[in-house]
Amino acid sequence: MGDVTPGRYVSRLTRDTLALILAGGRGSRLMQLTDWRAKPAVPFGGKFRIIDFPLSNCMNSGIRRVAVLTQYKAHSLILHIQRGWGFLRGELGEFIELLPAQQRIETSWYQGTADAVYQNLDIIRNHNPEYVLILAGDHVYKMDYGPMIAYHVENQADVTVGVVDVPIAQAKHFGVMSVDGQGRVSAFDEKPDHPTHMPGNPEAVLASMGIYVFNTGFLYEQLIKDADTHASQHDFGRNIIPSLIDRYRVMAYPFRDAQTGRQSYWRDVGTIDAYWQANMELVGITPELDMYDEVWPIWTYQAQLPPAKFVFDDDDRRGMAVDSLVSGGDIISGATVRRSLLFSNVRVNSYSTVEDSVILPNVYVGRYCEIYRAIIDKGCRLPDGTIIGQDSIADAKRFHVTENGITLVTPEMLGQELHHVR
Repeated sequence: MGDVTPGRYVSRLTRDTLALILAGGRGSRLMQLTDWRAKPAVPFGGKFRIIDFPLSNCMNSGIRRVAVLTQYKAHSLILHIQRGWGFLRGELGEFIELLPAQQRIETSWYQGTADAVYQNLDIIRNHNPEYVLILAGDHVYKMDYGPMIAYHVENQADVTVGVVDVPIAQAKHFGVMSVDGQGRVSAFDEKPDHPTHMPGNPEAVLASMGIYVFNTGFLYEQLIKDADTHASQHDFGRNIIPSLIDRYRVMAYPFRDAQTGRQSYWRDVGTIDAYWQANMELVGITPELDMYDEVWPIWTYQAQLPPAKFVFDDDDRRGMAVDSLVSGGDIISGATVRRSLLFSNVRVNSYSTVEDSVILPNVYVGRYCEIYRAIIDKGCRLPDGTIIGQDSIADAKRFHVTENGITLVTPEMLGQELHHVR
């Protein structure tokens, strides 16, 4: 680095980086929660959407050139980005571009993650970055990408993969890899049925975060080669990365706390149980994901709403929330909320109880309702006397109940058509 300070060195690298956020997937394991929205657009944490986390990471890392690649039911995602992320200045070379699937090169929609980037090669070339940072748009975490890019450059890598430790029981959902003593990837297996555990730890695997740093010229070469390979699925995890290991320098960057060396917070909220659990973690006294962090804020679009309101203080009719997160526009009217997370504009009426639940925006809970261990989707109106979470057999006849007993309720399950298609 010569006489360049580390901070200046990293900021120069991030300035020369273009981030591509892959946000086109449905996220089918989230079941009906993604019937009308892409997974990155799913609400999370009381006021955010999942896409806000990689976008905020880019802003906080000093990466101000970002493109978001969309495809599946992207309308709410596009609206969210247009409303909440329009503060960058084009005059300074800053931007967040939306790149919907538009058949720019091929006559088909995006066929895989690699194909999504390939179909936008002309746009990437116009921006002329030194490095391309490819991100998944559907994970929840806070990460400074600057040190990862610096690690990539210092190790003279062709591509660097962000990695985390994952329990071996969850390995089938990830790309699993092996590395040598210098951190070079020696094997990569996408979503294996029989994964290889980490050395010395039979309970965990080294998993890809879906984050890649490429030297730009090298990325062009590999995408064009992959596009010409008809047998390929045109996916980074299944095709591109495994094909590079033997011939090129593929490095693994462990996502760990720089001070303690421990695994940093990272969640794949790709199932209903994982989504519920990650939200529930936030209502704890000291959650691992600190949303009150002023140094690394999470930015988002938020409507202008009045403060949350709690009314009635009778012994049998007290508006209260304990060990919970309650958002703007909420009214807890003579009801009890415990260990729950309520998004904006939620109304919980008298004599009702909500416990261990995630309530998405614009939900109306009538009187005498009992809601336990549930996810109530946006716009649901629960009639008076609704009981959810006490009888899983009865719930399963109307709603979706997971193996862990979490009940997902959507407007359509209640016979309420929020999305008119005819």
